[in-house]
Amino acid sequence: MVGNKQVVLNNYVQGWPKEGDFRLQCTETEIESIPNGSEAVLLKNLYLACDPYMRHRMCDNHISQPGTIFKSSFTPGSVLVGYGVSRVIQSTHPDFKEGDHVWGLTGWEEYTMIPNPEKLFKITYTGVPGIAAHVGFFNLCSPKEGETVYVSTASGGVGQLVGQFAKMMGCYVVGSTSTKEKVDLAKDKFGFSDAFNYKEEHDLNAALTRYFPEGIDIYFDNVGGRMLDEVLLHMKAHGRVAACGMISQYNLEEPEGIRNLFSMIPRRVEIKGYIETDFHHIYPQYHELAIKYLKEGSLDYVEDVAEGLENAASAYVGIFHGRNVGKQIIRVASE
Repeated sequence: MVGNKQVVLNNYVQGWPKEGDFRLQCTETEIESIPNGSEAVLLKNLYLACDPYMRHRMCDNHISQPGTIFKSSFTPGSVLVGYGVSRVIQSTHPDFKEGDHVWGLTGWEEYTMIPNPEKLFKITYTGVPGIAAHVGFFNLCSPKEGETVYVSTASGGVGQLVGQFAKMMGCYVVGSTSTKEKVDLAKDKFGFSDAFNYKEEHDLNAALTRYFPEGIDIYFDNVGGRMLDEVLLHMKAHGRVAACGMISQYNLEEPEGIRNLFSMIPRRVEIKGYIETDFHHIYPQYHELAIKYLKEGSLDYVEDVAEGLENAASAYVGIFHGRNVGKQIIRVASE
């Protein structure tokens, strides 16, 4: 028996999440506890991702959507579940062996038993996942050389990659973010053509006109709400919008409405939402590309690492206030 630290939901979240909505507890886990005759894996969790979509599962009325990552609500007292990187420490499943590294949905805890590990992915490569960025930009937006691209949350885990993919395609790409540090990061490290701090822009319409005087071909949306509403007025004919996330709306009791939808009609703008789990079939293709980009030095990636489950609540709350620089992750344990 070993101690197993766990992060549990303390209360259903109302409005903006607070550290008090979560609780750190320690239970005991029997390391060799896989039932005889089952095909399961016991994981030691190494890294956990702080993903905004988890906020949906912290309400008392969230209903499971079959075939998506948006499962039913967590219940108070339950261990949070999200994407993570883990090491297999025991397995009775033929596809996994002790010592394998995997990624997929796991508990926010030191050790997790996965009774049906078919949805875990064995890590046999080095590199960043980035599938949401790759699919949203290339598969949904079909970029062409010379097009204009706008990316919100430009220094986030997805946005930083979209900007780099756009530059690889020969596009003019501008990002928006929340601090001067992140603006500099987008321009100097990720190679955006330009970037701006949206909090300093009192007139978004004027800002978008300044950066895109002839309009926007592709908008990669990570925030939704007012930003999306303004962007619709600046889209070119046959523009494409990839709706990857809408973090500005997750903590509102009454989501903001979009008033400028009519502009989609004369401009023939296409808006498409998606989730990366719809594209499991292209994971191998993307991983091969990512490894190539990393070896060439043409792809950079920044992560914000919080140390230990003790800091998990603070790290998660921080992503809704822009405290993270790059993808926010939690280091649970070393190898």
